[in-house]
Amino acid sequence: MTAREHRAGESPAPPLRTRCRTGVGQAIRLSILLTSCAFGQSFNQRGYLDISTFSYPQAAPSDSGPVVSEAQLRYEAFYRFSPHLQLTSGFDFRADTHRQVERELDFSWADRQTKRAAAAVRRLSLTYSNGPVSIEAGKQYIRWGKADILNPTDRFAPQDFLNVVQTDFLAVTGVRMVIGNQGDTLELVWVPVFTPSRTPLLQQRWVVLPAGLPISDGGARYPGGSQFGVRWNHTGAAEYSLSFYDGRSHLPLYEPTLNPVRYYPQMRMYGGDFAVPLSNVTIKGEAGYFTSTTRQSDEYLLYVLQLERQQGEWSFTGGYAGEVVTNHRNILNFAPDRGLSRAFLGRAGYTIDANRSLAFETAIRQNGAGVYAKFIYSQAFGQHWRATAGVAVIDGEESDFLGQYFRNSYLLFGLRYSF
Repeated sequence: MTAREHRAGESPAPPLRTRCRTGVGQAIRLSILLTSCAFGQSFNQRGYLDISTFSYPQAAPSDSGPVVSEAQLRYEAFYRFSPHLQLTSGFDFRADTHRQVERELDFSWADRQTKRAAAAVRRLSLTYSNGPVSIEAGKQYIRWGKADILNPTDRFAPQDFLNVVQTDFLAVTGVRMVIGNQGDTLELVWVPVFTPSRTPLLQQRWVVLPAGLPISDGGARYPGGSQFGVRWNHTGAAEYSLSFYDGRSHLPLYEPTLNPVRYYPQMRMYGGDFAVPLSNVTIKGEAGYFTSTTRQSDEYLLYVLQLERQQGEWSFTGGYAGEVVTNHRNILNFAPDRGLSRAFLGRAGYTIDANRSLAFETAIRQNGAGVYAKFIYSQAFGQHWRATAGVAVIDGEESDFLGQYFRNSYLLFGLRYSF
């Protein structure tokens, strides 16, 4: 799945005011100072302004808003001090019509707000590379796994789930070191600051509440401590890896009260993945086994098997995501990765020409209780403009993770200016 949101009535927003936390502000000023002084081959920048509108034909019990619009300005700059040292920076600025974005222009670093920040440091890191060693420190994106439709081993990749079926990844703050050659690499990750996934907002359509219960948000209890991971990857005729993670789940459990508090259980993951190219298709697989010392947390195996094929201008990916629960302890959780298990998942794309493309993705529960499908058409105009139109259809039973969102089918219209 991929990235965005929805809204409902709230109290009036506070007046707009600009504030900047000292540490984050200093980091931003340092980044701007460095990039503003860089005029030459060592400096690159890019960005875009994106305006999207979601139209929902059906009202949800807690959210009758039929149209949601949002705007996002993203700016990224890259400055290379030397052949071995590079600064990477990125900033997001947002606004919307449905109060999923904070109304205060307060630069966010930790991504712990319930809503999206109006201004945020998306990424800010230094990378040192020399021969077989690469070290990156700061706020960065860390992605594990080889599968394309679901990644059980991707433990350093929290997401923004304000729109459950169209998500965006969040960066984490830590240090990553990669040591290796063309055949084998060893990746070590240490993350001292916990970054949670952003869950759907209460009283909006992506939260389905029991009828008649006055449930309110009890906030979150964020854990201390750090997270650690190691991944060994081999590349050759076949590619495969083994991985280990010890830390916290970025997806929450909930206390069973009318004011549920989100908390994040301890998690340990033992995983692996592989990719085997054959004459007609590429076979990919990925699996992770999850244990926990938190007594309310399940222990389970999550796995994916998929086939991938490129045929002319077509690309096809399809497979099955499965789950085996070895110790069932909790039913009050928010776990989209597990929610997409026991389902057939697929994607297809077609490149019409240099400016136009089609894309389709779907998830179908093996028992037919939930179905999700999305179709997207995209067309570029000139060097800077791109328009997107699409439709997402969700149906099924209210007891199913996908089916509970059967009122959330939507039309999507987007316009992007890239620079």
